[in-house]
Amino acid sequence: MKFSNILIPVDESKHSQKAFEYGVSLSEMTNGKITILHCHRPVPTGLGEPNFQKAIDDNTRESYAILKTYTQQLTKKGITYCEKVIGGETAKTITSIAENEECDLIVMGSKGKSDIEGLLVGSVTHKVLHTAPCPVLVVR
Repeated sequence: MKFSNILIPVDESKHSQKAFEYGVSLSEMTNGKITILHCHRPVPTGLGEPNFQKAIDDNTRESYAILKTYTQQLTKKGITYCEKVIGGETAKTITSIAENEECDLIVMGSKGKSDIEGLLVGSVTHKVLHTAPCPVLVVR
């Protein structure tokens, strides 16, 4: 099977790093593009200005700093990629990007940075497995 566009949602977890490594290997084998995504928490609109804009700017800056470690590796390997930073509910964002970008595969870690949140509201990985428009490879 050829994967022409692989979505890899990332955070700062070790599971995310392992998923990234698998996704990169698959991309190298199939000469596919990688869409790398970092989801940050949505910013409450009730903050008012200038706090609202400052919170958005801070989230965006932090997200691109996280992506930088991954994109540097992709650049070094000569892999075609696009990067996305989006605020919102993580599982919905992942499935939406997979659909909009016409991804062939989602490669993600079995646990993210917030394990406690997963216990309380349900695993992001579990939600993506049930709603994704394409196959999902879960890496432990």
